[in-house]
Amino acid sequence: MSYFAAAVVRDEGGWNAAEVNLRGATDIDEVADRLRDVEPDADVSLLFVEADDAYLVVLRLDEGEDLRVFGSDSAYAEESRLGALLVGDLKTSVTGLDDVDEPPSATAGGGDEESEQPVVDPEADPVGDADLLADLGIPAQRLLKLCSHEGMLPADVTAEVCQVLGCADEVEELREV
Repeated sequence: MSYFAAAVVRDEGGWNAAEVNLRGATDIDEVADRLRDVEPDADVSLLFVEADDAYLVVLRLDEGEDLRVFGSDSAYAEESRLGALLVGDLKTSVTGLDDVDEPPSATAGGGDEESEQPVVDPEADPVGDADLLADLGIPAQRLLKLCSHEGMLPADVTAEVCQVLGCADEVEELREV
């Protein structure tokens, strides 16, 4: 399973981004250590892990401590060793998906049932702390909406979040390397 892991860290100078190699990581604490190593003195450290255009995991450390994790779908834990390492211990499904507003285009128009696509993947089971970006301008409902919106790839969600944070260019540069 292929993945892209981008760390975005904020210190007094602003946001910086770096790619993080997760190969050989044996547990979530080692992943957190690799995130800390990007900028040990960072106020906020985020790690966006995108896998196979299907799964997104966001990890957050505040001042190097208090690891919080959100996964777009618990199925990732069953799909790969890295998925099991990142979200395998998250037992709590995120509630509130039923409260996510569907875009008007999803409910407008008649059409036959076969041509209508669901907006939310009925199989998706987001897990963890969906509120981990709330103080940075991405409340839980918005993160859930981004992750569940039809046609949104994990890279698109990362780009949207980073746009709000003000570090989209830094992450895009990592993709181009």
